[in-house]
Amino acid sequence: MLSDSTARDRNIARARLKFLESAEPPATIVPEGIRNSWQRSKYLGIGTDEVVVPYQPDYDRQSRLVRAAAPVLDRLERVLAGSDACVIVTDRKGWVRDRRVGEKRLSAHLDRVHLAPGFSYAEQFVGTNGIGVALEERRSYVVLGTEHFNERLQNVSCAAAPIRNSVTGRVEGAMNLTCWNGPERTLMAALVQEAAGDIERVMYEFSSSHQRALLEAFQQVTHYGDRPVLCLGQDLVLANSAASARLTGDDHRLLHEAAAELGHAPRTRKQVQLTGGETALMRCRRIDSSAGAAGYLLELAFEDPSSDRAPGGVARSRSREGQEAAKPWPLPGLAGTDPAWNTVSRTASRCARDRTPLLLHGETGTGKSALARAAHALTGAASVPVVVDARDPRHAPGPGPGTETGLVPVLHAAPTGPDRTLVLRNVNAVPAAEGPAVARALEAAAARGTWIVGTLDRAPGVPDALRSSFAEAAAVPALRHRLADLPALVDCLLRRIGAGVECSPDVLPPLRRHDWPDNIRQLESVLRKAAAGRRTHRIELGDLPPALHSAGSRSLSAWESAERDTLVQALLETDGNKLLAAQRLGISRTTIYRKMRAYGITLPARR
Repeated sequence: MLSDSTARDRNIARARLKFLESAEPPATIVPEGIRNSWQRSKYLGIGTDEVVVPYQPDYDRQSRLVRAAAPVLDRLERVLAGSDACVIVTDRKGWVRDRRVGEKRLSAHLDRVHLAPGFSYAEQFVGTNGIGVALEERRSYVVLGTEHFNERLQNVSCAAAPIRNSVTGRVEGAMNLTCWNGPERTLMAALVQEAAGDIERVMYEFSSSHQRALLEAFQQVTHYGDRPVLCLGQDLVLANSAASARLTGDDHRLLHEAAAELGHAPRTRKQVQLTGGETALMRCRRIDSSAGAAGYLLELAFEDPSSDRAPGGVARSRSREGQEAAKPWPLPGLAGTDPAWNTVSRTASRCARDRTPLLLHGETGTGKSALARAAHALTGAASVPVVVDARDPRHAPGPGPGTETGLVPVLHAAPTGPDRTLVLRNVNAVPAAEGPAVARALEAAAARGTWIVGTLDRAPGVPDALRSSFAEAAAVPALRHRLADLPALVDCLLRRIGAGVECSPDVLPPLRRHDWPDNIRQLESVLRKAAAGRRTHRIELGDLPPALHSAGSRSLSAWESAERDTLVQALLETDGNKLLAAQRLGISRTTIYRKMRAYGITLPARR
């Protein structure tokens, strides 16, 4: 009569073969975690009869993980001497970094299946195995004989547990115990978890004096108050709830850069404008350890913009001129308080008032023509600026039918006078042969009191014949360089769209993370489409296009874009519930997580 374990192994083996031969999911006799891993492995096309894994012979053999694991593995090696078991440590991506084997026969088998230092046993290469499943699921897991996806691994059983950084909570690697199949395998989970815990304790002792100094300073300050506190090291960020509620990842970067600019000063204060538009007074204290400077402890106070003095009674250090330049310079129909935007707005307004020919340069869609129209309106003129595109002057307004459509005739036909503005778009597209004639047309218009504005994407692109046509030049900043203005820009564009459209606060984070290659023009297009398709009285997170939920930096193929959009749509429809989304798509929840990482999908976790 077969033992219970033998009968179970045979049932699992039959379920695996049936799963491989059909399109049906694995039978329920298979544990849920193994079922999910089998489906991931099948989806990835993992082989079942040969172990093919990448090899990385050059790695840091003195890393903190390897050094912390060494004394634990040394102890286990002595205990396991002569037994049919081995212990293995991998990094967080499944690369084997150390191995200790109790007997030669098992060692030879592990060498044949490449479960050795330098090889990767991540699930994406090997399929279902203890190391791969533990790292995918972020929890300890046992894979018994026939539960392995690859047949070459089915005569061993393995248990693995994640090794976490005790300070940050991040998974640093995995501890694995492998042995021949046998009745003692039920104790493997407890043994491997104990060993992983031992490594974590050694890692904490090995953790740099920098991290311990930062942690101690952070705990000391946060113990006595609820003001926003942030502790920043090279690879460590600690924030209390008051700071987490008001700061984003971009704010962390800005504050770290501001703290680094203070140099060797151990304690000082500085004002920093955050990405959301707020100004924070940063009290910065450098934290030193026995090994040198560890990082910075920042205590924050958010400034009242109506006050003449910063919080805590510290007088503002900016000069009166600097204060005036930093004040918002509102223009009709536009929004923004970014310093670079304020500068170009002031320049455009002054040139419009003084009728000084101006060249505006900046990326496509940054609002150069809109800035010229707003500066023109600020002068009180009742007319509308005439906009001529050097790339296609045919659509420029003329005095009536029969007007010639070439660039020079269109410029000569444009209305001129003291209350008029003529905008020549894409100055760099003016043909070299027409440059002198275009320059004469602009000069003639300016002589009649017309304000001349030229726009182009690149400042060096001005034809030589037109360089003298513009007395001043100003750069219009790209949207990604003025993200602090994003809330005001969204409100401004939604007012332009009309119909009382509002925007949920949840929408702003994905808007901030996007690169906006087409700048404000692209933002307006996204908001218009979202407003047209919204399901409530305001634009919600689910109304944004799928690309806005992805922070990936590489270009995607058509197939990858379609896969990303399908995944985002499923997540939106299930309110971020990854399990329900996975069930709708017929894939595992772990695959959802992996695809989200691959495509940089940034939907918030709702459940």
